[in-house]
Amino acid sequence: MSINFDKLEIRNYKPLGEVVFEYLRNAILSGELKPGERLMEVTIADQLGVSRTPVREAIRKLEKESFVIMVPRKGAYVADLTKNDIMEVLEIRKELEGFAASLSAVRMKDSEKEAMGKVVEDFNISLISNDKKAMIESDNEFHSLIFKGTKNQRLIDIIYDLHDQFQRFRLIYFNEFTNYKEIQQSHGRIFEAIMNGDAKTAKVEAENHIENIRELVNQWMHD
Repeated sequence: MSINFDKLEIRNYKPLGEVVFEYLRNAILSGELKPGERLMEVTIADQLGVSRTPVREAIRKLEKESFVIMVPRKGAYVADLTKNDIMEVLEIRKELEGFAASLSAVRMKDSEKEAMGKVVEDFNISLISNDKKAMIESDNEFHSLIFKGTKNQRLIDIIYDLHDQFQRFRLIYFNEFTNYKEIQQSHGRIFEAIMNGDAKTAKVEAENHIENIRELVNQWMHD
């Protein structure tokens, strides 16, 4: 295991196993812990400054939530997304993103549009410097703002439940593909439609954005 963890900041209001779980989960979602990487209880416990018990509890919970797989006689490993996982994520995203963009085009506040414009600019800056981590963060924030702009709490809750799957795919995508310029242009078209209050165009552009990604990923998997 290549990652060096910082010592945990222990909070009394949370069980230690839950604190360790959130720490490891965030490490997986940020890409610090990569698919296929082994999770060694003793090493993690020593680096976090805790006993093995909360680490074991955390790993079991990570396994239940499909972040980790247990290999008999070998131990725990960070799970990868299967082809089926990825294609299902993209199918869901296409429908939800299109719907959300159409709602945001008519419901998003001016202050939220301003924030979205700043995120679009941040992505552009990250693209120039080829800063993948910053591009991933900007991409995540761009799509989050679209969903927040819908003012539909049930839709936002659905997205929250699916966020981890979306984020894990995002990490894979930005590390396997280099069509960042296309993403930049697609973001720009979606943003322009939302700024203009054009719900129909926003929906089409958002759906096209995900469909283009789906086709590229499908070809990549086929190859």
